[in-house]
Amino acid sequence: MRAGHVCSVLASLVLLWLGIAAAQEASSWKTLSGKAPAIVAKGGFSGLFPDSSEDAYRFVQYASSPDTILYCDVRLTKDEFGICLPDIKMDNCTNIADIYAQGQKSYLVNGVPTSGWFSVDYNITELGQVTLVRSISSRTPRFDSNSYPILAVEDVQSKFKPPGIWLNVQHDRFYSHFNLSMRNYIISVSKRVVVNYISSPEVTFLTSVHGRVSNKTKLVFRFLDESTLEPSMNKTYGSVLKNLTFVKTFASGILVPKSYIWLTSSDNYLQPYTSVVDDAHKAGLEIYAADFANDFMLSYNHSYDPLAEYLSFIDNGVFSVDGVLSDFPVTPSEAIGCFANLNKSNTDHGKPLIISHNGASGDYPGCTDLAYQKAVDDGADVIDCPVQVTKDGVLVCMSSVNLMDDTTVARSQFASQTAVIKDIQSVRGVFTFNLTWDDIVKNLRPKISTPFTTYRLDRNPRYRNAGNFMRLSDFLDFTKDKDLSGIMISIEHAAFVAEELGFDMVETVIKALGDAGYNNQTAQKVMIQSTNSSVLEKFKQQMKYDLVYMINEEVRDAAPSSLTDIKKFASAVSVDTGSVFPESHHFTMYKTNLVQTLQNAGLSVYVYTLMNEFASQAYDFFSDATVQINWYVTAAGVDGLITEFPATARRYKSNNCMNMGNSTPVFMDPARAGDLMQIIMTKTAQPPALAPMPLLTDSDVAEPPLPPARSNSSTSPTHSGATRMHAHATHILVLVILPMLFAWCSLV
Repeated sequence: MRAGHVCSVLASLVLLWLGIAAAQEASSWKTLSGKAPAIVAKGGFSGLFPDSSEDAYRFVQYASSPDTILYCDVRLTKDEFGICLPDIKMDNCTNIADIYAQGQKSYLVNGVPTSGWFSVDYNITELGQVTLVRSISSRTPRFDSNSYPILAVEDVQSKFKPPGIWLNVQHDRFYSHFNLSMRNYIISVSKRVVVNYISSPEVTFLTSVHGRVSNKTKLVFRFLDESTLEPSMNKTYGSVLKNLTFVKTFASGILVPKSYIWLTSSDNYLQPYTSVVDDAHKAGLEIYAADFANDFMLSYNHSYDPLAEYLSFIDNGVFSVDGVLSDFPVTPSEAIGCFANLNKSNTDHGKPLIISHNGASGDYPGCTDLAYQKAVDDGADVIDCPVQVTKDGVLVCMSSVNLMDDTTVARSQFASQTAVIKDIQSVRGVFTFNLTWDDIVKNLRPKISTPFTTYRLDRNPRYRNAGNFMRLSDFLDFTKDKDLSGIMISIEHAAFVAEELGFDMVETVIKALGDAGYNNQTAQKVMIQSTNSSVLEKFKQQMKYDLVYMINEEVRDAAPSSLTDIKKFASAVSVDTGSVFPESHHFTMYKTNLVQTLQNAGLSVYVYTLMNEFASQAYDFFSDATVQINWYVTAAGVDGLITEFPATARRYKSNNCMNMGNSTPVFMDPARAGDLMQIIMTKTAQPPALAPMPLLTDSDVAEPPLPPARSNSSTSPTHSGATRMHAHATHILVLVILPMLFAWCSLV
């Protein structure tokens, strides 16, 4: 099955690449050669599979640009075979400690005592029993059980026939202590294998092979950390960087950590770029950037969007590196093939519709002026306001009725007012209707959402509490003159608010929209979203808004009876991402029929909530938010994206590879849901099957009409549920104290 798929992919690659290459040749690149930057797959697709394994190298053909170069860190065995391993210590990337339990040794590596298992202690036959495993523990271990053999350099050429091979050589002096010559091996292997690049952080090694390998092989000096000593010259790499004319005497390029080019501050924000790229080009050296991985911490400036990071190195209007070394070559493939030199001024409010989730809440505290302005600037088509009501009857934009979620109320004088209101949620909270608008705006600050704190993925900490809260009236004033196709008002807990607070959410929202002039204009559509059919039915009776029914559970499909009910009050449906591509242990299992069923019934489908952080995505999406978007748009065909990072979705809509049909590059052609797990992973390692997901039925949709507001007052709700519980406790206390008081008085 796998071989058949590979053949079908390879059969189309030539035609695809001709189109991509032509487009790249027509582009103006600020590289030394003027050509598109090179893509170098570090150990293959090592962000997903064990580095330098068969599937890591093979998967590059599935998911990356056809000209991607395969990279191998060369190690020598006891019998002088060159093998590909990402670490000199084999126990960091193989199961050798299980196979040769007594094989641990301690050696000096560049003068540092190092304990572990080393390739120099084993011949190639002995290493035939050892298999590769992930070298970074935070990545999935499920492919480790595939028993990937260690590959020799020659295997990379013969098995995968790549367009280019990059050999990286380190620790030449270490191997010489075992009477092994890395120099002789590299010279020998380059006669049997076409080697396009040879890199090393050791000057003496590169000078020793200079002129002794093919003149078509580029020698690249690799810079390590600036404060580290280069072993053969006893100078720091930082000092060598100041003398690039010297490097030019034995190399045609340099490979530097990406931090050499874009410095970051101590709190992980970008500082101005350095002159390193310009300095290298002036010296006649190509410059390649290393350390790219989608599942590593990115600068906060990149909003957890790895594609944005790559573009800052190749398409910033000032310079371009000549190549990038990546664990996830799909993303630089996208950057170079589809997202460079975009017409960013082009505004298109067509499909997929970009709907913000609490504004650009991935960058600023949700529902604040900063989040909304960022969403507009980033190209959202629709910005949203989830309305909540305050104690004095003011409608505010707030992501949750519980102020504990997105404000600093826990550190305020109102923290003691926590209560449990089971009609809303089972956890304690301080609710918007506990406080007046003045209480909120004068005493609280917004708080940015941090959904992945367990992964230490904070959001924009410099602006953790920045921005101003907005009333619905402020929001409507803000949106009037903006380039938006519409606004979305989300309403929840309307029945509770009517019964317990005496407040009519529907009537008050309609009045606010009317006061703002939204009921007498056609420039921007008004969308009303709710999980409650009763809310949408009441709007349907009074106004001609676009009504969106949100399904707040994961379902596999919708029964015909539920579709009939939904169409009575809504024209669109919002569905959870898991209802489209169900996941088990972060692997997609299959694609449901839900989107097609809803669309066949005449309903638009919006998917929620998309986020950039790799922790939010299935492994099938390669820790790349753009890949995830492409799956939902291209493979699932959704009509809109509800996202906390509108900039990523807007850029997707502008990419140069849209609407290419059969000529779509392989890296922009989504795989079939479940294939990553079912085809490549061994059966024993596959995650457990999912329990059957429910079907949406009419009983899930149908609700009784909204109850009338207990009080007709439109200015102030009555006691909140929490206040009423407090009053009830007070009444009980009075009933207990009064008899005791009367008894005491009678004694007196």
